[in-house]
Amino acid sequence: MGGIGKTTLARVVYSQITPHFEGKSFLADVLEKFQRNKQLLSQILFDESFNFFNVDDGKTIINRRLSHKNVIVVLDDVDNLQHLKCLIGRRNWFGVGSRIIATTRDEHLLQSYRVDGVYKPTTLEDNDALHLFNLKAFGCETVPKEDFVELAKHVVGYAGGLPLALEVLGSFLCDRDARQWTSAIERLERDSNKEILDRLQISFDGLEEREKNIFLNIACFFNGKKKDFVMKVLDGCEFFPDIRIDVLIKKSLITMHDLLQEMGRKIVREKFVDEPGKRCRLWEERDVYHVLTTNTLN
Repeated sequence: MGGIGKTTLARVVYSQITPHFEGKSFLADVLEKFQRNKQLLSQILFDESFNFFNVDDGKTIINRRLSHKNVIVVLDDVDNLQHLKCLIGRRNWFGVGSRIIATTRDEHLLQSYRVDGVYKPTTLEDNDALHLFNLKAFGCETVPKEDFVELAKHVVGYAGGLPLALEVLGSFLCDRDARQWTSAIERLERDSNKEILDRLQISFDGLEEREKNIFLNIACFFNGKKKDFVMKVLDGCEFFPDIRIDVLIKKSLITMHDLLQEMGRKIVREKFVDEPGKRCRLWEERDVYHVLTTNTLN
């Protein structure tokens, strides 16, 4: 899922092993493959310039110039199979002993490309989560002052071990007093941090329409429910859940972290903030009561 630390892990591995290779390239946010062809070549062959005008020429040059070089290449945030085809092609594009690392939110993309291995990052255990949060909030690894101990545990519990959330909230609360912390926590319980949810929403935005609907239904109604029951309901709505659920699983959107659920519900709420009767889904008792008693369902 987004914010779990894929890029951070890739950067650490990259920095540790680059001395063992003849060439190196770290391509962050792989989005425009034509430009990335040039970047990959210029990072590895840094004393040369390259002029080509289409992706196929770039592929040919990569293969010709790097097939005898032992290189380390990181492709960060890959979201399309074409990115892999155009930038790393086949194994013989690079010399013996080369290593290619790709980070992505889509496990199926890696399976389609027949990668040698997949590492799945997990959320942090409680002690590690508190350690990271303390570093961001207090600039230290030690236990915070007494006034902040319980407050820190509350925030760490809200983050659910997600490194992105721990870093964003820790940095936001840094150098603020206990009253401000309490106020921020109360606000979080009503309205989650926008920066965190916006990062998580990238995965949702890349879904097809019916996959989005399945995700929103699970976030609003079915999180934690029995799979057979949920599949039966979704099938009755003609969502073709067997294949679409698998898509969500591969994109880490089914084993639903609390913040993913909140992200989904926020998407529904924000379309009609002050008019719950116009929303496509209602799950909170107060909203249902309001719509029924005011007869405002549209």
